[in-house]
Amino acid sequence: MELIQGTHKAPKFAPQDFISSMPDIVINNILDRLPFQNAVRTSVLSSNWRFKWTMLTQLVLDVDFFDSLETEEEEVDDDESNNESIVSKLLLQLRGPITKFELSVDDISDADDMDNWILFLSRRGLKDLTLTSWNADPLDLPTRLFSCVELKHLKLRNCFFCLPPTFHGFPNLLSLDLCVEFEDDIQLGEFFTRCPLLEKLTMDDQFEMERVNIVEIAKQENLKILSLKFHDSDDEFTITNSSDIFELVGSLPKLQELHLDFEDSDLIEGGPRKSFFTAFPCLKTLEITQSYGNADSPLQGDYSTTRLLQLQSVMFDCLKGSENEIRLIKYLLACSPSLKRMHIFSCHFSSSEEKLVFVRKLLKLYRASPVVELELFWH
Repeated sequence: MELIQGTHKAPKFAPQDFISSMPDIVINNILDRLPFQNAVRTSVLSSNWRFKWTMLTQLVLDVDFFDSLETEEEEVDDDESNNESIVSKLLLQLRGPITKFELSVDDISDADDMDNWILFLSRRGLKDLTLTSWNADPLDLPTRLFSCVELKHLKLRNCFFCLPPTFHGFPNLLSLDLCVEFEDDIQLGEFFTRCPLLEKLTMDDQFEMERVNIVEIAKQENLKILSLKFHDSDDEFTITNSSDIFELVGSLPKLQELHLDFEDSDLIEGGPRKSFFTAFPCLKTLEITQSYGNADSPLQGDYSTTRLLQLQSVMFDCLKGSENEIRLIKYLLACSPSLKRMHIFSCHFSSSEEKLVFVRKLLKLYRASPVVELELFWH
């Protein structure tokens, strides 16, 4: 029998490397979703994967990342292992656009390094920036940050917020999250006016009413999500009537989510009641947290209006069961035909009898929504 030699064909069911054969844009998308240290480790898979991590578009250097460096078995010189040198080396190895940068550190000893990083990132298409300091002292922001006009999302935690005189605004900024220490004479109203597209605003922990005028926030007509945690600057300072706050933020025409935290502040009651909820044409989510120490509820207003709301979710925290609160709950249930859930957290009731009285009051309230669920939680 004559043997016919021909080209050897691979077995029909030979394993194939489908992952490596995927388009680079798909691989980059997968790597962007991994913790940064895991994305870098893919370089050991093969020679084909050695430099794929350098095309990452999102760089998240958080606490877990720096902790993982400390557990590495390989020792390096002190001059090469500080945070500044590590971040600088990583940035220089990335080859493509960098749209997101998140940095969480204990300390940055050289402010020039931070300034250079921001300059480098701004030239690589930076759109999303998060800076967090875990040090006791706030992190000084690099001045070049305020010249990143392409930013769409900015989050600053434990930073010192000081506007340079050259700041002309963030014309493309969509979301702003601030937990910062402000410069003494800063005028945040002017800052907000220079962010005309702002849709989401979060001011947490160190937000002080005398530092930011609610009226200035109410001028942000594009706001869809607003979250404020009110903080008293000293024991003698008292925030204005809460109904004034609701009335002002209620003038926001596109507002869909409202989160107000009064837990660390003392609100006063008094003055005429106002129908402030009638001004929310698009509100779907409402969350209110009160101060447990207040003897009276700060939630005061006229809820007699019959205008329908678009609310789908409501949450109360530290509810005390006062008449003002019952009146507010009654209004929300009666005027929210799309409401799906109302969560009520309370640590005020000391006995089962008080809880039962409160529950009975809730059960008697009319509900415009046939599907709404009331969930009560006792701390």
